[in-house]
Amino acid sequence: MSDRLVDLASAIRSKNAGIHRITCDVMFADRAVYERVRDAGVLTTATVARLYGVSEDAVVAVVAHDPGQGIKITLQRALPSGSPGDPDILGCQQHAPLYDVEVPSVPAAGAEVGS
Repeated sequence: MSDRLVDLASAIRSKNAGIHRITCDVMFADRAVYERVRDAGVLTTATVARLYGVSEDAVVAVVAHDPGQGIKITLQRALPSGSPGDPDILGCQQHAPLYDVEVPSVPAAGAEVGS
């Protein structure tokens, strides 16, 4: 059995991280839910690259932040913010691919965020 990330997180958002990067924040109100997602190993560099249709090199970081009960994902932008052809100048519409990530009820053995 599994749940969608959007149903477990209290917030999923994205924004610019300078003109060359976008960052996505996945935040949790409940510590146990945060640990379930963190320990499931479903938010990895490979998974993020696949979801966004980019190479793994374009995924700058996938980092769990235990004190804040959140996971931060940073991606290299295809175009600098505001460049001709940039579809989202503020980077605030880039989090949707994360919604449907399936999080198993039981973590995979040896799984880790960002691996």
